[in-house]
Amino acid sequence: MDAFITGVGSYLPGLPIGNDELDQFIGSTAGTSNRLRRRMLAANGIEKRHYALDRHGQTTMLNEELAEQAIRAALRNAGRSPVDVGILATGTSQGDLPVPGFASMVHGRLGGGPKQILSAGGVCCSGIAALQTVEDAVRLGRHRIGVAVGSELVSRTLRADRFGSDTGFDAEFLRWMLSDGAGAVVVEDRPRPGGLSLKVDWSHLVSHAHRFDVCMYAGVNASDQVRAGSTWQDQPTPAGADAEGMLNLRQDTSILNAIVAVGVEEYVSLVRAGRIDPAQIDHLLVHYSSEYFRPEIVRLMSEANLMIPEEKWFTNLQSRGNTGSASIYVMLEEAFNGGRFKPGDRILLMVPESGRFSVSFVHLTCVAVESPTAPPVYSDIETGDPRANSTAESATSPALFEDLALVWAEFEQLLTHVPIVRRIEGRNASMDDYRNLLLNLRQQVKEGARWITRAASNLTDEHTDLRAEFIEHAAEEQRDFRMLEDDFVAVGGDINDILGRQKNAGSEALSAYMFNQASRENPLDLLGAMYIIEGLGANKARRWVRLLREQLELSADQITFLEYHGEADEQHTEKMFEILRSPVVTTEVASAIIHTARVVARLYALQLEEIDRA
Repeated sequence: MDAFITGVGSYLPGLPIGNDELDQFIGSTAGTSNRLRRRMLAANGIEKRHYALDRHGQTTMLNEELAEQAIRAALRNAGRSPVDVGILATGTSQGDLPVPGFASMVHGRLGGGPKQILSAGGVCCSGIAALQTVEDAVRLGRHRIGVAVGSELVSRTLRADRFGSDTGFDAEFLRWMLSDGAGAVVVEDRPRPGGLSLKVDWSHLVSHAHRFDVCMYAGVNASDQVRAGSTWQDQPTPAGADAEGMLNLRQDTSILNAIVAVGVEEYVSLVRAGRIDPAQIDHLLVHYSSEYFRPEIVRLMSEANLMIPEEKWFTNLQSRGNTGSASIYVMLEEAFNGGRFKPGDRILLMVPESGRFSVSFVHLTCVAVESPTAPPVYSDIETGDPRANSTAESATSPALFEDLALVWAEFEQLLTHVPIVRRIEGRNASMDDYRNLLLNLRQQVKEGARWITRAASNLTDEHTDLRAEFIEHAAEEQRDFRMLEDDFVAVGGDINDILGRQKNAGSEALSAYMFNQASRENPLDLLGAMYIIEGLGANKARRWVRLLREQLELSADQITFLEYHGEADEQHTEKMFEILRSPVVTTEVASAIIHTARVVARLYALQLEEIDRA
């Protein structure tokens, strides 16, 4: 099976920072002269970079937030949403926390339902390791859509207050080299119709650590001190290790130049193996940490008679800085979305890593698939975006479906904090939980048909067809509360309890909002409310039926309401998507739909939260 990059995104925090502004963000250490700093900056060739710091040196974002922003940009670029993603792989040098893995933290922030995840550690090549993981999963058919991301937030470790009076060149060297940013790609098993994609012909990552000592590291004061009892974790306290400078990133520049030779050596071996034909490469995107290394790369390639002409090279090191594992993604994003590639172009990515000398390559071919129709929407997970069965995007507002998917992802994240939902999903629900769920849903469900009918009555004559759809939907919903009552009694509840139950605070707020919106002229924004409520039935109810039956040994006649809505709401959502794709959804209407969907998502979550307070 093939693998295609269908979307590329990047995120660079804050405004670009010039070399003359660096002191304002990371300060100056006492151990380095201005002359030496100017020499290092001139050698690396970086003119602008980005830090997730303010001008007082305070951190403004987490690394996981950088990764999330890059992923969302890539998903938008591909016309996908977090719920479409089956596998998420991350690469970073240092996460925000030692434990858990970086991918877990990024997934927790991104949302989008359960996923396979992998956290690749290392330095620059960890981003390619993440890509390889996703590529392999797609090729093997384990997932149809995956995301790989490389992300770095190193600036907080570069601040002058993290260093003593004598920084040491091995640490000072990196202060003027590294910066923050993230980049991501969406990988699918088919190219994107109606646009460009990059077919992943092959990828290659190999370590030469058996040949070299550690070159870029943190956790010890010197590369030759990596032995039992000498690492930062062996010190009496982490604060003591930090005071000794053991947590600072360091570079053994005495062996650094070997990385160029190792990279070109691996390049030559791939040419000899027939995997690379230099004459056929249209674009070379090579990550090098400093312009200092470029002449040496050119020399070695030329001497091997395997030179790719420099006019085919592309880098944005000068304007984006060295962002480690994110660099190749940031580079690819600018080239891909900037129109640098055309169908048929062959692209070679090359990423050397000096951590302990690894090299990676990715060979891509730019492809275009002409199609007037949008790609099918599918999900690798059982509980996902309620548009999962819809096979077309909005004709009037393509962004509408993307925005709705983002709202749904936010709703899913809200539900993860609702106690009763956590117990159901965690297989810890009790019969009392189930009875309380029915007890609290009944009053709001009873009013559902009423607000839909009111909304229909406020649709003007230009929307007669839509009015008929609303009325039909209300007719189907008007007796649903009876099923809730029957289920409640079937599991030992007293009918008088459920008939006399007052709405909880969340239900009161939700009902009030729905009736208020339905009372307005042409309340088309309520399509957003239906998106959330019907989506909950279509995508959550079926799973909850299975989980509750397993946990509570419920019979079919004790869970009729959720069972019915798991099936009926899937049909309802199909009808709703037909409306959302129709010309009635103007840009203004689409904006109102998104707003109402977001409000209803929050109020519905509140309704469920209040079950534990009622």
